[in-house]
Formats: sequence, C-alpha cells, structure tokens
Amino acid sequence: MGLAQRQEELVRALVAGAAVPTGFDARAVAATQTALLRKRAEDVARTWPRLAASAGPGQWARVFSAWAAGRAPQGSLRDGWDFARADPPRDAAARRELALRELLWAYDGETAPRPRRGPAARLHAGELLLRWRGRALTYRP
Repeated sequence: MGLAQRQEELVRALVAGAAVPTGFDARAVAATQTALLRKRAEDVARTWPRLAASAGPGQWARVFSAWAAGRAPQGSLRDGWDFARADPPRDAAARRELALRELLWAYDGETAPRPRRGPAARLHAGELLLRWRGRALTYRP
C-alpha cells in the first residue's frame, strides 16, 4: 500500500467517518476529528451567523458537530445549508437568513450553490423579499 493511499484513508477517517487505518493511534485520530469538526463549525458560523446563534449560547459547535460527524465537508455555505434543511431553524432570524439565501442562490442539495439570475420575489413571514441585480431588498408592510 502506497503513501498516497494511506493518506487518503487517514483523511477519510478524519473527515468522513471512515474507520481509523491500521497503524494510527485511534485516540489521536479522534482528537483531531474533534478539532476539525470544531473548526468546521466555526467556519459555518461565519457564513451562517443567525443559524449558529439559533442553537443557543455556546451550543453551536456541539449541535453542528453532532450533525456533521461522518459527513464529508462541502464548504461552509453548503454545510450550513444542508444543516438548516436537515434541522429547520425554529428561530425567526435564522429562518429569515435561510429564506434570503434561497432567494439569492440556487441549491439543489447535490451540486454547489450558484447565484440566481434575474429578479425574484418571495413572501416570508409577512415580509416581501426581492432579488434585484444580485442584491436582496426587503419590504415590510
């Protein structure tokens, strides 16, 4: 078995929930997994601040890490979006953040999100959300 294959097995164990390859210290791999999940949660929190805040004070890293363990990272935008779809936010600010993201971006859950084109409008919680020239505008009656 070559070095590249062993490295690939280690990366899969660290980020995608695969078994720890032989010859590696399982406790060290587990500690590294925990650190990587925490870093990933921090990255997602920067991209999705209201979603992270909706988990409660000091709870985001734990809640997100429990969901993300065993899932390969897809980038903070996709990871946050997938988390929000799997566990819809109960917090109004987080729901609005998701609604605005869906107004500006197209994401099918399979391929990378891409900016939407053209104008669009959505009604969310009594607020009119408009997309115009790549920006979100909001109107409250």
